[in-house]
Amino acid sequence: MSFPPIRPELAGIEPYGAPQLDVPVQLNVNENPYGPSEACLDDIAAAVCEAARDLNRYPDREFSALREGLAAYLNTDGGVGLTADNIWAANGSNEVMLQLLQAFGGPGRTAISFAPTYSMYPEYARDTHTTWVAGKRREDFALDIDAALGLIEAERPHVVLLPSPNNPTGTALPHDAISVLCEALGDEGLLVVDEAYGEFRREGTPSALELLPTHRNLVVSRTMSKAFAGAGLRLGYLAADPAILDAIRVVRLPYHLSTVTQATALAALRHADELLGKVDELRKERDETVGWLREKGLQVADSDANFALFGTFADRHAVWQGLLDRGVLIRETGPDGWLRVSIGTADEMNAFKNALTEVMKEQA
Repeated sequence: MSFPPIRPELAGIEPYGAPQLDVPVQLNVNENPYGPSEACLDDIAAAVCEAARDLNRYPDREFSALREGLAAYLNTDGGVGLTADNIWAANGSNEVMLQLLQAFGGPGRTAISFAPTYSMYPEYARDTHTTWVAGKRREDFALDIDAALGLIEAERPHVVLLPSPNNPTGTALPHDAISVLCEALGDEGLLVVDEAYGEFRREGTPSALELLPTHRNLVVSRTMSKAFAGAGLRLGYLAADPAILDAIRVVRLPYHLSTVTQATALAALRHADELLGKVDELRKERDETVGWLREKGLQVADSDANFALFGTFADRHAVWQGLLDRGVLIRETGPDGWLRVSIGTADEMNAFKNALTEVMKEQA
């Protein structure tokens, strides 16, 4: 037997991760290009300093103040009467999803989604011994409701994972689709709508948070990594029926959110208006980028996120490499022939456009 004695199904698997390369323009992991202001940084520093006085003690394992702050914020962005009893948080939305599958997935249980979608979902299923089944989206990347209902009827899944906007396509879910799927699942399964990019949705696109009072089997997750410019904070959270939170408490690790994390997140929430102030600018830059790509004769998926999926290319890796050679890093992900670019500052997007123009001329 080889060493170390790893689980057989994990042997030889490469760990998840986007390339981390030192290049001038990094547009590959959907980060917010605008960092916190000095005022926000000062508040965070003061909050962490105060919290550090009690580092000899375990943190509040219920992170009550943070849950209250997150509920108040969500009630300004689609939530309806949410309280701390509806809110759960963890170290990034990745841990939120893992905890959901630890509690509601597992051996003999099934989770489904519809490809193309977030590449970590099947890994959460694998790590929790949950059977993973992936259906297909339509050619325009929208969800095929009839096909989705058919897969639910065939598999009777315990968890359905659907990002809205979808990653890597940017496609949002309509409210009627969410309601239909919740009703089809009934009390046998949860519908998890992953709104990691929810704050970037276009005007008129509603949040699934609005439907929480109607469907007790609906879970809506968010993150502070994107619109809140807190990718380094690692704070994801969800809103759901309190009974769902009680189930998660059974599987969570003790004191999983550190005192420092809680203090930092609360300070960031105090500066929500400022941190979210660049969202409109990024939306505008996204829409201009989508228009420019289409003018170049490329296909672009309609996006409600802070990225754009575009193509198609006979050799997408050559395009990716050509951009990298010019100091621009984007993501080689999604269906064959497609690439994804995160939306950066105006200067970064100009650098991307200039580099892509040169690469496309070379390959013409």
